[in-house]
Amino acid sequence: MSKLTKNQKTVLAKYEPAKAYRLAEACGIVKDITFTKFDASVELAVKLGVDPRKANQMVRGVVTLPHGTGKVVRVLVLCTEDKQAEATAAGADYVGLDDYIEKIKGGWTDVDVIICTPSVMGKIGPIGRILGPRGLMPNPKTGTVTMDVASAVKEVKAGKIDFKVDKTGIVHAAIGKASFTAQDICDNANELLSAIIKLKPQALKGTYMQSVAICTTMSPSVKVDLKSIGSAE
Repeated sequence: MSKLTKNQKTVLAKYEPAKAYRLAEACGIVKDITFTKFDASVELAVKLGVDPRKANQMVRGVVTLPHGTGKVVRVLVLCTEDKQAEATAAGADYVGLDDYIEKIKGGWTDVDVIICTPSVMGKIGPIGRILGPRGLMPNPKTGTVTMDVASAVKEVKAGKIDFKVDKTGIVHAAIGKASFTAQDICDNANELLSAIIKLKPQALKGTYMQSVAICTTMSPSVKVDLKSIGSAE
């Protein structure tokens, strides 16, 4: 067995890996056990008892985190000229249409969110095979296909995130930074968990929320006691 590093010993002195902690306590612990020189992202992993292969058990939604993600979100708006000034004024990082579609065809995807108007979806369809695997394809369900591009840009910049269950039944989402206060991390976690609970599929039999863990980019995960999450069942 390899010898524990000083940081590993410090971590193990602060919490018990097998124990499930109340959400507020877990948010404090995850800050205490993060030893990085950069401001690590805080992530929530929620294991659901759904079968994502079945359309009536797919869990997907959007939520606006009260304290934002702490991340600078780079937004591209693809729209016709009459909407471009509105998008720029709202804070979009990149605004255009044909020029950016050509850049994407060439392999450029250096953005976090793409918003577009319904009228240009026909032009975006052919680049779906590039955008889809990167989670960048605009979608009316997540509010990224809209005529109100200004509101969409502002919401994304303020901390609106899109989440969905992966093929293993887990929702992974970044909910803040290690520099956030434990209370802010807890508020954001509660907001996301509440949104997931509301999306419980009617077709589901058995336990919906099976486990919840919180961690940072480089820290071990801390288990969360489901009883501290309201109606987790």
